[in-house]
Amino acid sequence: MQVASSDIQPGLAVAELSDHLNGLLADAFVLYLKTKNFHWHVSGPHFRDYHLMLDEQAAQIFSITDDIAERVRKIGGSTLRSIGGIARLQRLRDCDEESMSPHAMLRELHADNLKLVALMLEAHDACDDHADVATAGLLENWIDEAQRRAWFLAESAK
Repeated sequence: MQVASSDIQPGLAVAELSDHLNGLLADAFVLYLKTKNFHWHVSGPHFRDYHLMLDEQAAQIFSITDDIAERVRKIGGSTLRSIGGIARLQRLRDCDEESMSPHAMLRELHADNLKLVALMLEAHDACDDHADVATAGLLENWIDEAQRRAWFLAESAK
């Protein structure tokens, strides 16, 4: 029998799911900032197309941050409070390069989005283990969005 997320019992399930979600939240902030960074610094003959695509992708990534944090709170966990918390939990790498080619930017974002998908799938497995269908449903939508971003980035980097 499946139980609703609101029926998740305190303890191991909440801690495990919160850990997964807080890691995803940190990674979403990292990917958002990296995508905006590349949006601000992209140049070249495809500037307009890349600039607009990266802005759209950054907005999509930022839009899930509140949902992730609120989901942690709904299941009874605690979420990020600072940039330091993001730095401690992030698995995606920052990019402080002064100069990158547009293709290098797109390839890096492609890889990051695919890594985010893998991390979301791990979180989805934890949801399955704890019968958290509500969080699993959210993750399925976010996985689809990240896969779509990765597809656009791969096609644009050809």
